Amino acid sequence: MVKTIEWTPGGVVMIDQTRLPAEETYVTCKDYREVADAIRGMVIRGAPAIGVAAAMGVAIGVAQAAADNLDAEMEEICATLAATRPTAVNLFWGIERMKKRYQALRSSGADVDAIREELAAEAQRVLDEDIAINRGIGLHGAALLSEGAQVMTHCNAGALATGGYGTALGVIRAAIEGGNSVAVFANETRPFLQGARLTVWELQQDNIPVTLLTDNMAGHLLHSGKIGAVVVGADRIAGNGDVANKIGTYSVAVLAKENGVPFYVAAPISTLDLSLASGDEIPIEERDPAEVTRLQGVQVAPLGTTAMHPAFDVTPNRYVSAIITEHGVARTPYVESLRELAVKSSA
Repeated sequence: MVKTIEWTPGGVVMIDQTRLPAEETYVTCKDYREVADAIRGMVIRGAPAIGVAAAMGVAIGVAQAAADNLDAEMEEICATLAATRPTAVNLFWGIERMKKRYQALRSSGADVDAIREELAAEAQRVLDEDIAINRGIGLHGAALLSEGAQVMTHCNAGALATGGYGTALGVIRAAIEGGNSVAVFANETRPFLQGARLTVWELQQDNIPVTLLTDNMAGHLLHSGKIGAVVVGADRIAGNGDVANKIGTYSVAVLAKENGVPFYVAAPISTLDLSLASGDEIPIEERDPAEVTRLQGVQVAPLGTTAMHPAFDVTPNRYVSAIITEHGVARTPYVESLRELAVKSSA
């Protein structure tokens, strides 16, 4: 299984997802600003993965901060990382976790060296816990898939989008490990092609059967009766079960509902944002329109074309059959079931 991100003595090492599948290369971020640039530039992407990256960014920032100005530099480090991408709540979760640990250490009277050492250890725990969480999601989700099911997914919610193993693809991996011969249909996910470039590549590394679809084939396949379930990840889930995920997810959910195909969302508890009453309150990142008019650096639309690139959309809870977490499966009414799982997580 591909290693997405790693803490090393030389810096934060991550696979460069902008270069896959043509090149399997790794980037070493030697300070927190480079970590922020990697998140913003989608060298690393996927809600859980950028949560891990943010935690490591804080740790490397504090490791290099001036001892006599630590509190002020800590604030700057966290603010810089928080400004990278607005939608994925795991980013802010990772930063807040590191802030709380820092504040606890400061309050305890720990010296600067101890703080630096403990924050590095905390960032490693965030990574290790994420992999374990994804395996838990996989086990809960695998039970929802029928034997030999053909599963559609959108974007990349695999090991590349997490610390390892994956959320949506973790469900696939767990099903296969349990003896279920499931196969995957992956939507290409324009305009950044995470499905084509990343999901297909990742599944091929594990010899998991996968067929690539263009995004506008989803309705045809769902209507054909060949698809047994749709499983996607999430970047933020509101308190009522509305789900923000990669742009195009909403369309797939509506098509799945129309054709009687269950639509499952796989995400860790850290992706829940129970402070939001509905998906209407989720901020949607607007990325550079050039990512729409160009494809892998090649201009595909006429010069001067006006384009939009909302990176995410929101799927209303009425289209979501279940939300799979490491602590169990939530079903409607989501206001109650998600809160119960969040309480269980904090116990």
